[in-house]
Amino acid sequence: MSDKLKVVLVDDQNLCRSGLSELLSSCYGFAVLGATGSIEGLRELLREQPDLLIMDLRMKPLDGLAMLQQIRKEGCAIPAVVLTMSDSETDLSNAIRAGVRGYLLKDMAPEDVVDSIRRVAAGELVVAPTMTVKMIEMLRGDQPGEEPKNSLKLLTEREREILQLLSRGESNKAIAQTLSISYDTVKQHVRHILTKLNLSSRVKAAVLFTVEQQAQNSDEKISR
Repeated sequence: MSDKLKVVLVDDQNLCRSGLSELLSSCYGFAVLGATGSIEGLRELLREQPDLLIMDLRMKPLDGLAMLQQIRKEGCAIPAVVLTMSDSETDLSNAIRAGVRGYLLKDMAPEDVVDSIRRVAAGELVVAPTMTVKMIEMLRGDQPGEEPKNSLKLLTEREREILQLLSRGESNKAIAQTLSISYDTVKQHVRHILTKLNLSSRVKAAVLFTVEQQAQNSDEKISR
């Protein structure tokens, strides 16, 4: 099992838990350690040291993000992916602020869900394609129909390189080592990136890069 991606499923609906468990178990490279709909059950499954949590949002009595925030306070740093029916911009915003590494929708094709989970496990930030426009507008603070206030085109080649590494969850120290530049130089570049993009945090910048790349890839596929 050591060479497989070990996942824990968190959903309060038995049908959803069993369906996702069956889907992932049938795919090469996955090991489903268990599924639960409660924080008590999640705490128990965390003892198995999973690689990834896949969580619903709308659960009772404790919703997915509240559950995630609670285990974070208890010291759990395992990456989490949201898999939900909600295409609400508010839910998306709250999930990103909570530090999730993916926001997927339950109406996505099964193969796309599996591919997205694999990409998150590889270090990417992944957002459901239908949510990319909402994500970009949310991060930039644009109103529908307005021209963007910022663009990745404003960044230098080096800044884009650093932003790409940020989107993979790399720390400033790791980026400095990868690019063979100083830690202080990386910090300066990150400040310039946030200023140019008019964003308040590196997480928002990383997500903006990710969703714009996804949107660009989608446009390229359509043009073909």
